[in-house]
Amino acid sequence: MKYKITLLILLFSAFGFAQSETTGKLKTVVVTNYELGYALYKPANTKDKKPLIVFISGDGEKGTDIEKVKIHGPLKYLKSHELDAYVLAPQCKEDENWDTESIYQLILKIQKENKIDSERIYVTGLSSGGWASWNLAFAHPDLFAANVPVAGFVDLIQLEEVCKIANIPTRIYHGLMDDVVKVDYAITVYKELKKCNAKDVQLTIFDDAGHDSWTRVYDNQAIYDWMFKQKKTNTNK
Repeated sequence: MKYKITLLILLFSAFGFAQSETTGKLKTVVVTNYELGYALYKPANTKDKKPLIVFISGDGEKGTDIEKVKIHGPLKYLKSHELDAYVLAPQCKEDENWDTESIYQLILKIQKENKIDSERIYVTGLSSGGWASWNLAFAHPDLFAANVPVAGFVDLIQLEEVCKIANIPTRIYHGLMDDVVKVDYAITVYKELKKCNAKDVQLTIFDDAGHDSWTRVYDNQAIYDWMFKQKKTNTNK
């Protein structure tokens, strides 16, 4: 029995002294394969440069049926009206979330292939699309002449950098009775923008609206008239 105990102690000691530590560095590149469907409306006259509205839909319009992005927003409006502008509506897959960098790359593609007025590119979105609208503005503040988030929200990290978009004319819309995305999000980001002395930011809260505060926004010519008046060269200085 003594022999066995002694052997165990010797083995334990041997393993203990054999331990060592090394350090190093590993560089990796992560490539994400993200597929983005989209619908593009073109105005009647495509010979001259025209504005571009980038409309980002919500979770209810996810999938592969591109007709879904026409249920709400500018493409719905275009079913019975005309807009002298391009309207781009990306579509997120059912099991994915919005990837704002992919939307940015899509915008660059549309710009390259069409006569887009680079001083009049507008971004707008509803619900999770409102979140994407905010995030696109944060990521590329020099690209957009206006931002119109509807029933959206802003991440806490972006709130800390809100002054980056203080020069982008912004119209924020939300429903007071929204039980999906609380109106507090809209109020908070509005207040933070005002602290940054934002030149042209307005918050509209519909007292009688729930999460769907977008119908009265996008079904009204007024929001499009306002967007088309915004130009980067005149407003984003």
